[in-house]
Parts: sequence; structure tokens; C-alpha cells
Amino acid sequence: EDRADEDLLSADAIAAKTNGLRRGAVPVGCSHLTMFVDVQAKVLYWLVSGWQDDFTGYVIDYGTEPDQKSRYFVLRDVRRTLSAAVPGAGLEAAVYAGLERLCKRTLGKEWKRDDGAMMRIDRCLIDANWGTCTDVIYQFCRQSQYAAVLLPAHGRYVGASSLPFAEYRRNPGDRLGMNWRIPAMHGARAIRHVVYDTNWWKSFVHARLAVPMGDPGCLSMFGSNPEEHRLLIDHLTSEYRVRTEGRGRAVDEWQLRAKGLDNHWFDCLVGCAVAASIQGAGLFVTERCARPVKRIRLSDWRRRAKEGR
Repeated sequence: EDRADEDLLSADAIAAKTNGLRRGAVPVGCSHLTMFVDVQAKVLYWLVSGWQDDFTGYVIDYGTEPDQKSRYFVLRDVRRTLSAAVPGAGLEAAVYAGLERLCKRTLGKEWKRDDGAMMRIDRCLIDANWGTCTDVIYQFCRQSQYAAVLLPAHGRYVGASSLPFAEYRRNPGDRLGMNWRIPAMHGARAIRHVVYDTNWWKSFVHARLAVPMGDPGCLSMFGSNPEEHRLLIDHLTSEYRVRTEGRGRAVDEWQLRAKGLDNHWFDCLVGCAVAASIQGAGLFVTERCARPVKRIRLSDWRRRAKEGR
């Protein structure tokens, strides 16, 4: 059974979530700075966010590489492209060069917190789902001077009929979290990456946007003029969710409202939330729901009793 969600946040409701901070400013309570890069053939979309340990979040900065020098644009019409920035380069080389410029500008700088402390982005995920550029993304994450904070990222559409992340078999060396996992290294790429449930995390981000200002777990945007974020808000409202049931469970499945709509900064904000979870942010209730309970066999209890443990 499919049911469209009528309670989804409106553009006006999201526009009201401005916090009055200046662009690039990090609020005092933030203990994590995360970034996500959405890779397109023409441009790179990116977003930086700050997080408290309870998943109170702040959109701190966002943009494209190359910078479009415009408040409103659509991907299909962009003129300042990755290839134009590196004349004569092929697609992979243009993407690699774009990532170098962007990371130097964002990962290579210190971000000032309101109390005067200087912070750096502690986790940056780069979209590696587009097969044409997957190898070059892995190459960049391995070779970059910022390799310690970079992770290739693969969003997975986990529908009602799909195997949920909580039921995946854990292999030695795997790291599991709140509907994400970092598999152990294997194969030719020899670099760790993260895989996450895009449907679950999109619902999670919209739930954060729905939390009133001042409450724990609230997600807000810098500035005080909603018009400044009109394009970002269009991306955040480019999809709707349908409640779908299957395999004895109900999940949200997210779909574009219309073919061709840009949703790239929505993907970036979702990826930033995943990165924050990797770094340790968590909501107590959702953390408990997401983690399967480890079963202990009767023989183990008896062995522990004999050992006096």
C-alpha cells in the first residue's frame, strides 16, 4: 500500500528556519563540522554544516564549484563549468581539478566558532555513485592531502521490498551505524567508503527541519533573509515521500516531484547528516531503533557464569 505524505514541510516553513548567523559562522555548541560534495558533469554542489552531539544542526555554507556568481540557476543552464575551468581536460581530469580547488577552499581553512575557537571540517563525504566518475572519486580520496577526512559515499535506495540495513550480515572489519555502514577494505580500490540508506536519511533531515527553533535536534540555516536561500529551499522541496509497506514493514520512499528538478543540495544536506552520525552525533531514540540488539546464546551465559563474570 502506498500513501503520499500530506504533512511534508512547505517551502515557507523551511524558509522560516533562519537563525540570524552570518554565512560561514559556526555556533558555539557545534562539536562537528561536516561537508558533502554532489558530483555532476558540469559542476560540483557542496554544503558545509555544523552539528551538536544531539543532532541540532546548522547549514553554515554551501555553493558550487565553479561558483555560478548567481543566486538562482538550474544545472542544465550553468555556464561556469568544470571543463571550462580546465581547458583541454577530459571529464575525469576536470572533476579531479574541481575537487582539488574546492577542498583547498573548504577543508584547507579554519572555521571560526562564536566563542573564538577555530575548527576544521572533520568529515567530508564525496558522492561516488555516478559510475563514470567513481574511479576518479576514489583516486582523489586516496591521494588528496585531506585524505584523512575524505570518504567516497554511495547512497542506496532502500525501499519497502529491499533488505534493510539492520539485517545486513556484518563482516569482519565492517563499521555499522544508524542506517549506514563502512565496509572493510577489499578489492583494487583499497580505500574505505560509506554506504547509506537515502530514503531513511532524507526523512531524518526533514524531521530535523520540522523541529521548532530552540529545541534539541532542530536544523536551521544561516542568515535572516529567506530569499537568500530560495534556491536551496527549492532543492530541499524537490522531492516528496510516499509511505510504502512491504515485507512486513513500512518505509518512506522519496521521489522527485517532476522529472529534471534539481535536488543536489538536498542530497548534500542528507550526506552531511550521515557524516555527522559517523563522527558521533546521535539522537538517543533513533540510535536505539536503528541498532539491532545483539543476541546472547544460553551457552554463553553458562560459560560466563562459570568464569564468574
